[in-house]
Amino acid sequence: MTETATVRRSRITPEREAELYSAVLDLLREVGYDALTMDAVASRTRSSKATLYRQWGGKAELVVKALRHQKHSHFGEVDTGSLRGDFHALVTRENNCEMEQNSALMRGLAVAVHANPDLLDAFRDLIIDPETNEMQRLLQRAVDRGEIRADNPATQYVLHMLIGAFAARTLIDELPPTQEFLTSYVDAVVLPALGA
Repeated sequence: MTETATVRRSRITPEREAELYSAVLDLLREVGYDALTMDAVASRTRSSKATLYRQWGGKAELVVKALRHQKHSHFGEVDTGSLRGDFHALVTRENNCEMEQNSALMRGLAVAVHANPDLLDAFRDLIIDPETNEMQRLLQRAVDRGEIRADNPATQYVLHMLIGAFAARTLIDELPPTQEFLTSYVDAVVLPALGA
């Protein structure tokens, strides 16, 4: 049975997978996590529910993998040769329109994550833990280049700072996060905290 499931799982082409993920994110923006159903995803993507469950196991994994897939790059792929360059590359990997859409999406998911243990587990496994590890590698490169001290306590809070700026921009300023705002934030807050 495992061999059959593996064969079936491999039938989804990368193009089809991208199409499914895009439809999931569109639905998520339209109805929110709680109202999103596998029936709606199946209908929107002209798929069977059985295929969706076989491929992703459930709604939480499907949603988080869709979020992970939409990212243009990961921290590990960014290596400009300087810490400032790396941070600027990270915060400008999405254009302003994408940032605005993703900011709204993440605000909606913030409540759902705390109310749905499966979603929280998927977030931790597929987004938080990998990005934490990638951020540690990025910072270690900066330590190795002599840009920051290895014992700087701010290194533990870099993701908190970046996510906080992204999330708080709309709450405090009633404006979406933008490339200009985030690069300015990196220069004014993150790099000085790291002593860079």
